Amino acid sequence: MSKGRALVTGGAGFLGSHLCDALLADGCAVVAVDNLLTGRLSNLEHLRKDSRFEFQERDVCQPFDCGPVEWVYHLASPASPVDYAEHGIETLRVGSVGTFQALELARRYGAKYLLASTSECYGDPMEHPQKETYWGHVNPIGPRSVYDEAKRFAEAATMAYSRYHQVDTHIVRIFNTYGPRMQISDGRVVPNFMRQAMLGQDLTIYGDGSQTRSFCYVSDEIEGIVRLGKSSEHEPVNIGNPTEFTILECAERVLAVTGSKSKLRYEPLPVDDPKQRRPDISKAKRLLGWEPQVDLESGLRRSLEYFREAVGAGSRT
Repeated sequence: MSKGRALVTGGAGFLGSHLCDALLADGCAVVAVDNLLTGRLSNLEHLRKDSRFEFQERDVCQPFDCGPVEWVYHLASPASPVDYAEHGIETLRVGSVGTFQALELARRYGAKYLLASTSECYGDPMEHPQKETYWGHVNPIGPRSVYDEAKRFAEAATMAYSRYHQVDTHIVRIFNTYGPRMQISDGRVVPNFMRQAMLGQDLTIYGDGSQTRSFCYVSDEIEGIVRLGKSSEHEPVNIGNPTEFTILECAERVLAVTGSKSKLRYEPLPVDDPKQRRPDISKAKRLLGWEPQVDLESGLRRSLEYFREAVGAGSRT
């Protein structure tokens, strides 16, 4: 039996397309909206013949109405450093104007609303691990600010609609997520390392490689998001893997999984690059009964076939 109709903005992106899969599997009809600035139709090709799925190519910063929905999942935004560096103004617009458009749609139809926010709200944190109560250490005018501040504003707008208009809102702070359908040239750690390893190139380490990240496999991330969307919690919730790795350790895992003989090459650390990143997921465990199930090496192995095919396709173009 159908559980209603859900809107997913940014539905042709890496996370958005996986969320569409999960919602359909959960019994929802799904309309995915994406302007394809960074999303790809190939991520949704397997859903093309599903009668419960609809794709609309549109810019969510423009007024739109996809009809009555019970759920609005607002994931639209460039999310990788390469993408938001190139599309900084668009990133700010979708975090502000696009967020208002999505919130208004939820308000109009009395829909539950979930904002995909980010651990980047914590900036280069002075608290470790990061709890949701930490307000962050963010440079509001640095090169990463177009993404960081867009998401911080989107959180403020979401909370305002909860307080002033009683929209049933939810905010997920997503930590580094990886898996199939990532763009291999999007500048994030795992696709960078996988592509370089498979091509026999040196793996690029920024700084001395001692900075840390916590990598969450996509199926775990999506499960947390779906559970949060069904909950009664309105304030932000961290969804990420609390197991912390240095960038050097991640590179070693990639080399082990791929069998590559690639060497390491060191480059200067980008401006405002966080030195450490690890979620405190106590709140998600307590409220949602959620914690990740897939460790980094297992997730890399699950992603291997996808990255091999993507690298092979890229090398032929």
